[in-house]
Amino acid sequence: MKWSEFFTSSVGKKFVMALTGLFLISFLVIHAGLNACIFNDLPYFNRDDNGDMFNRAAHFMGASYVIRILEWGLFLGFIVHIVQGFSLEAKNLTRRGTGYKVRLANRGSKWYSRTMGLLGTLLLLFLIMHISHFWVPSRITGLEEVPGKNYHDLFGRMVQVFENPLIVILYVLGCISLSYHLMHGFQSAFKTLGVHNKRYITLIQGLGTGFSIVVPLLFALMPISIYFKWVGY
Repeated sequence: MKWSEFFTSSVGKKFVMALTGLFLISFLVIHAGLNACIFNDLPYFNRDDNGDMFNRAAHFMGASYVIRILEWGLFLGFIVHIVQGFSLEAKNLTRRGTGYKVRLANRGSKWYSRTMGLLGTLLLLFLIMHISHFWVPSRITGLEEVPGKNYHDLFGRMVQVFENPLIVILYVLGCISLSYHLMHGFQSAFKTLGVHNKRYITLIQGLGTGFSIVVPLLFALMPISIYFKWVGY
């Protein structure tokens, strides 16, 4: 089989989905760690921080040429993952046209495994909203600088955005969608790459479940903490 035929086949598309999925998972770890800097403003740490640690970390990420280059690689990863995902979902829908005589429901697979297309679509809408709220102002339209500093007040932008309860609710729903998407995608990626023997499957399942809960929960706590004025005030 030629390489071009491999990447256009179902197996090849799943392989690309697995690689890009793991790449995006590594991004989530970095993004969650960066955003968690806002919690330095909690009274337990430094009540006078007022987002300074987060702003300095965000400035470092934005000012580094290496990070900026990787940023475009990230966008490419998102595009490839989304396109391949919709392509596989369309093919699966055509195959399901006749349906099954006996529906197994959760005995055959979990509901979130059967609705990855829907969860992915919700995440795409969430991603568009997130980019418009933060990436566009930070990279294109511009933000105000922190008084006396030479970097943008991205933390102030977060406080401004998450004053709206509707936006906070949408972000929390996006994080819930991310959690269920990861619940299936994390394990599926390793299985597609061939790491699914009995020696590793339990470890991967445990790591996948933990990651699918902890990271989205951390993301959800950020808008919640700002809205309820636990940080930033």
